[in-house]
Formats: sequence, C-alpha cells, structure tokens
Amino acid sequence: MHYLPILTTIITFIFAAAVFNRFKVRHGSHLLLWSIGLVLYGIGALTEVVLLFTFNAIALKVWYLSGAMLTAAWLGQGTINLLVRRRGIAPTLNVILIIASLLAVVLVFIAPITSAAASFNPAQPVTGQYQDILTRPAMVKVLTILLNTYGTFTLVGGAIYSAFIFWRKRVLFNRMIGNILIAAGAILPALGGSLIKVGLPDFLYLSEFLGAILMYIGFLQATVAVQVKAPSPVSVD
Repeated sequence: MHYLPILTTIITFIFAAAVFNRFKVRHGSHLLLWSIGLVLYGIGALTEVVLLFTFNAIALKVWYLSGAMLTAAWLGQGTINLLVRRRGIAPTLNVILIIASLLAVVLVFIAPITSAAASFNPAQPVTGQYQDILTRPAMVKVLTILLNTYGTFTLVGGAIYSAFIFWRKRVLFNRMIGNILIAAGAILPALGGSLIKVGLPDFLYLSEFLGAILMYIGFLQATVAVQVKAPSPVSVD
C-alpha cells in the first residue's frame, strides 16, 4: 500500500493533462482551475513518493500545502466557475483563493521543522508522522480547515447538484453518472484524512488512489460525446 502514491501520481498527471487539453479547446475557466487542482493533487502524490525513500523538508512542506490545503479548494473553485452564473461572484472568489493560497505558501514555508525529523521513518506513511515534524501555527491550521471545507463542499456539492439536475430533466444520463463518480472520488481523500485521526494512516494512500481513479472515470463519462438522433423526415405524400 505504501507504493500506491506512485500509481496515484501517474494517473493524476494523465488526468490533469486531459482536462488541460479540453481547456485549450473549450477555454472554460473552470477547466483551467480543475487542471491546477489536479496538478496540485499530482504534486502531493509525487512528494509522497519522495518521502517513501528519504526525508526532505521541502517535500514535506509541499506535500502539506498541496494535499492538506490547496487541492480541494482549487478543484472546488473550478466547480464554482462552472455553476455560478451571477456576475462578479466567481471572479471575486478566484482572487480570494489566490490570496489565501499565497498566504498558505508563505506560512508553511516559514514554519520550522522540529527535531522529530531526525527519526522520520520512510517505511511508515508520512500521514502518521508529519504532525510531530512540521510546526503548524494557528493560522495554518485555520487556513487548512477553511480551504478544505470550502473545497470539499463546492466540489462534492456541485457534482451532486449537477447530477440531480440531469436526473430531474431526464437528459444526459452519462453526465449524471459522471458527476456521481466525481463526487464519490472527491469524498474519498477527505475520508482518508479522517481515518488518520483514528490511527489508520495507511488508508489515505488508498483513498487518494481510488479518488483519482473515480474522478477521472467520472470526467471521461461526463465529457463523452453523445450522438443525438436527427428527427425522421415527415412524409408529405
């Protein structure tokens, strides 16, 4: 299970490339924000791979930033840009997220590493060790909670809302299924984070892996081209 981050990294960067390629064609701001969120997801998994072999303070801080603070918020902001139509709201929230993200980067990178780093064990998941190694001031903890709550609520809530709309209108069944899978995939890493608190840190790697797969399948399902049958010509004979 410790080597699942390698697979998660590969899958997530492929996923991010697929979303970015769609952005280059469709030019939707939501696609760009989703791409950024998925790159952050992939970077978080990549730093887990680094920490499987050796301790690196920068890798630990980047892991915390990308995984614990920023990924969910940027993915959720993509959903806000897709669904919120009222003028000015999405751009304003984009600016707030950028400012909060920059603040998070500064606060985490100036946070000191404790002497517990000397006893870091690469054979054990970083999820069960980082709290003793990375000093997290109160502001970092508050930002972590706010960004994660905002991101999870907007991403999961937006996917469920979209699935409900397609179900109610009885149209685009593939998009309904795709959004359900995206919601399920987004919930899994959050569930893995909860399992850390009850002493099961290994399951975060599994939840990240399954979450990336479910969201990717959901994205593919939601964006598949659906052919619409042309109406049969009416005979005038």
